[in-house]
Amino acid sequence: MRPGRADRGAAVGSARRKRTPRMPSPTRLLLWHDNAAPYLDAIAAAGLSERVRAEALPRKESPSAGQMAGTEALLGWGVPAGLLPRMPRLRWAQSLTAGVEGWLALPDLPPGLTLTCARGTHGESMPENILGALFHIAKPYAAIAEAQKSSRWARQVAMPLNGKVLGILGLGAIGQEVARLAMALRMEVIGTRRDPAPLPGVEVLPPDRTDEVLARADFVVLLLPSTAETEDFMDAARLARMKPGAWLLNFGRGNAIVDADLVAAVTRKRIAGAVLDVFREEPLPASHPFWTTPGILVVPHMGGMHPDRDKVVARLFVDNLARFLDGQPLRQVVDRGRGY
Repeated sequence: MRPGRADRGAAVGSARRKRTPRMPSPTRLLLWHDNAAPYLDAIAAAGLSERVRAEALPRKESPSAGQMAGTEALLGWGVPAGLLPRMPRLRWAQSLTAGVEGWLALPDLPPGLTLTCARGTHGESMPENILGALFHIAKPYAAIAEAQKSSRWARQVAMPLNGKVLGILGLGAIGQEVARLAMALRMEVIGTRRDPAPLPGVEVLPPDRTDEVLARADFVVLLLPSTAETEDFMDAARLARMKPGAWLLNFGRGNAIVDADLVAAVTRKRIAGAVLDVFREEPLPASHPFWTTPGILVVPHMGGMHPDRDKVVARLFVDNLARFLDGQPLRQVVDRGRGY
C-alpha cells in the first residue's frame, strides 16, 4: 500500500530532525608573507587546517576586494595606512616582528583590533649574536685575520671577559638569556627593567637608576623597546656617564641613540666604541658617519635573524591561532599604552 499523507509527513519530519547540524564556516586567514609554507605546515601539524581558510599573499601584492571583505585574522610584517578600515571582519593581526612601532604609528589602526607581536622569537639567535659582539670586542681575531693577509706575525693580547661588568638596559626575555650566558663566562651582570623583580645572579634596578648601570658597566647592551621614553635615550649626557673604556652595544631599536652624539663620544674617546645592529634608517645610508667612524662597527640588522626564523615564529603563531579559534586569550598581546 502507498503511504498516506500523514505517514509521508511523519517521514519528512523525522528526516528533518535527523539532519546533521551545519558546521561553522572556516575562519578566513590571510598570510601576507613571502614565505607562507612554514605557517601552513604548522597549521596542518596542529590539526587546524579544516577550521581555517588560509590564503597566502606575497608582500608585494595587495589584498583583493574579497580578501579585505572576508579576512578575520592576518599575519604580516605590517600594513599600509588606509587598509585596515577596509577590512571590517578583521579581529586579530599577528606581527612578524617583536617591534610594532610601524603598526602603532598607523593613523587608522582600529581600536578594537587585537595586535600580537613576535616577542620572544629572537631568543634562539640574538643572545648568541650579542655574545659574539662581546667576543669581537674582547678577542682580537679580526686583527689577526687582517695580519694574516700579509703573512705578518702580530702578537695580540686578548681582553678577558671574566670579571667585567655587563650592563643590560632592558632585562626582558632576551636580556635575561644574555645575562645567563654572560654569567657562565663569570661576568658580573647589572641591568634595568620596568618590573624590578629579582633575577638569579643579576643585580636588577628600576629604569630611574639607569645612571648607576652606565657608571659601572664595561659593556652596555641596549635592548629597549621603541617608546616615547626611549626615543633619543642615549644622548650626550648619558654617554658621558659611561666609563671612558666602555663599549655600547645596541640590539634594541635604532632611535634609542642620538647618532651625532655617539659619533662625537667615540671620536673624542669619551667611550671606547660601539657595536650597532639597529639604525634609525635601514639600510643605513652610505653617507652616514657610522660607516667611517673608527671604533663603530655597523652590523646590518643581523641580531634576531635565524636560518629557520619563520619556523620559530610559526610556533607562536599557530599557538595563538588555536587560542583565537577557541576564544582564548592570545599570547604576546601588544599594550598600546606602553608601545610594545
